[in-house]
Amino acid sequence: ISAVIKNNLNPTWKHFSVPLQHFRGGDPSTPIQVRCSDYDSDGSHDLIGTFYTSLAQLQAAPAEFECIHPEKQQKKKSYKNSGAVLVKICQVETQYSFPDYVMGGCQINFTVGMDFTGSNGDPSSPDSLHYLSPIGVNEYLIALWSVGSVIQDYDSEKLFPAFGFGAQVPPDWQVSHEFMLTPSPAPSSPLWPPQVRLYGPTNFAPIINHVARLATQAAHQRTASQYFVLLLLTDGTVTDVEATREAVVRASHLPMSVIIVGVGGADFKAMEQLDADRGPLQTRSGEAAACDIVQFMPYRCFQNAPWETLAQTVLAEVPTQLVSYFKAQGWAPFKPLPPPAKSPAQAPQV
Repeated sequence: ISAVIKNNLNPTWKHFSVPLQHFRGGDPSTPIQVRCSDYDSDGSHDLIGTFYTSLAQLQAAPAEFECIHPEKQQKKKSYKNSGAVLVKICQVETQYSFPDYVMGGCQINFTVGMDFTGSNGDPSSPDSLHYLSPIGVNEYLIALWSVGSVIQDYDSEKLFPAFGFGAQVPPDWQVSHEFMLTPSPAPSSPLWPPQVRLYGPTNFAPIINHVARLATQAAHQRTASQYFVLLLLTDGTVTDVEATREAVVRASHLPMSVIIVGVGGADFKAMEQLDADRGPLQTRSGEAAACDIVQFMPYRCFQNAPWETLAQTVLAEVPTQLVSYFKAQGWAPFKPLPPPAKSPAQAPQV
């Protein structure tokens, strides 16, 4: 179904796509019926006319087809047509999938940003969200392991840079929103939790901009060779709202997705504004995001579910976001995909 062109007796339709599977797997001779109707808001569209064609004829465009209204044709001998449709161009384009890009050599670069603001509580206290339980876990690490264990399969090195934000860091104990954590944040490491002072505020923009700079460098290569996924783990609502909005809007033009997982029992309603499911995210100046690249999910929704359930949910949109970005750029998989295997030829009968 094409877009509706209102109040126009000589409409020009924009480019639109139809899956090739609709034509018996792409058989160029399959008959195609095209119906042109006068749109009515109540759904009772009035037929203007129809014509029949095939994929082969459409690919020979430009081509013109007469729209015929069957009843008018039967009633009036002088009837010729109800207008004509001019097809300017018709092309068969390959639609690549997420596996196509991954198998084609696209590297998924995963980065973690973890909240070390004072609202988490003293890590030595059992009430703290950073406190390690007797079995060496907390909500932050469970969320990290859950998502990381899935996405590591798309990273050849399986090593992820991890940053902290919202803490005072040595040696001068200035507040930082972009400090490196240990190479491997695991309970077995004597450096975990890091030796910092939990402070504030909760600023996302610095880490988003950090990953965006890397994504910008990758985009300059003009190949589908790299994509970036940033996981932000936080216990509260973002403080630098406008700066974060601007960072996300800029990042929406890059090969990048942002996943935010809220840990603890805070009210995260304000966070949902970054997950622009109801409309494009906009900056204060009115600049809109090119697409929705943010997925927010509170961890408490998955406390009693298997670890992999959280990962499946928050990563569900990444394949579509990756494919949509590369498609918009017109970039095929980085490495040419091998041709499909042909069925072995039958031996001649003797």
